[in-house]
Amino acid sequence: MSAEIPAGAMRFNSDSQKLEYWNGSAWFQVHTATPDLATAGDRQPGVRGTFMGGHNEPDPSSTFDIIDYVNIASTGNAVDFGNLQAAKQEANAFSSATRGFYFGGDPALNVIDTFVFASTSNATDFGDLTAGSKTGIGLANATRGIAYLGNSPAPTSTNVINYVTMASTGAGVDFGDNEIAKGANGTGCASPTRGIMVDGDSAGDTIAFITIATLGNSQEFGSQSDARGGLAGASNATRGVFMGGFKPAAQSTIDYITISTLGNAVNFGELNTANYYNAGSASATRAISGGGGSPFTNTIEYIEIPTTGNAVDFGDLTQKRRHLEACSNGHGGL
Repeated sequence: MSAEIPAGAMRFNSDSQKLEYWNGSAWFQVHTATPDLATAGDRQPGVRGTFMGGHNEPDPSSTFDIIDYVNIASTGNAVDFGNLQAAKQEANAFSSATRGFYFGGDPALNVIDTFVFASTSNATDFGDLTAGSKTGIGLANATRGIAYLGNSPAPTSTNVINYVTMASTGAGVDFGDNEIAKGANGTGCASPTRGIMVDGDSAGDTIAFITIATLGNSQEFGSQSDARGGLAGASNATRGVFMGGFKPAAQSTIDYITISTLGNAVNFGELNTANYYNAGSASATRAISGGGGSPFTNTIEYIEIPTTGNAVDFGDLTQKRRHLEACSNGHGGL
């Protein structure tokens, strides 16, 4: 029956009293709320992107508890948002339309921090993962946050995937295993139905996917256009983009996939400067990449996701740092 329903068809669900649309495989609620936020000085409201944690030079052991943010619809420098519960690096992140989450981190902690995008305040405790996680992968749809645990503890690699229900608080629950793209220092992104995980080993190029609403192991999606690790990922509902990385030298490559299909990534363009250990997030139209590098940088760049082309300067973070993480309240999984 489902194959007979044309993609984009609408219905009124009399049980939930909500308007829904058919995306080709499932019914999804039509949301009328906007993710756009604004503060004094913004030219227009927009999706809020946050950058969290990281470490700086000359002392690689010097970690930050910083959370800063930008309005992705504009350009300009990041502004202080608040602080994490503790200074950390090499963690990862996912988010809903209302809350951001920062999980794991050096030294392979199992703690999940959370904060509210519409406020500017410090993170609070959400719960714990099933194990510690360092250099993992985070992604989400509107309800579930997915945490691939990466190294737990380093240098021992794990294949464990957890999930949480973001509207609540509580511990991570086992989702399945990631046997496809297991390299540490990977990245992820999502559509409302699929989660994408990219191998973070500079010798590996594998892209895997999961179906977020179900439980199960990852499956093979395709390959990067160029094998590299330590890259930043972001997406709208249609395209995933992967920015920078190392192999082992820093790379400026940006490539992209169409999330609803299977296949290899295709070249999108280039960052202004070769970069790695950077962090990415997105709105429905823009992806941003911030921090990273050696020497460390505070630069933020952006691309227009529906097009192809090179990145453009956006502004600066509040501090130079790498091994930071990012998320937004308007990414492709929402």
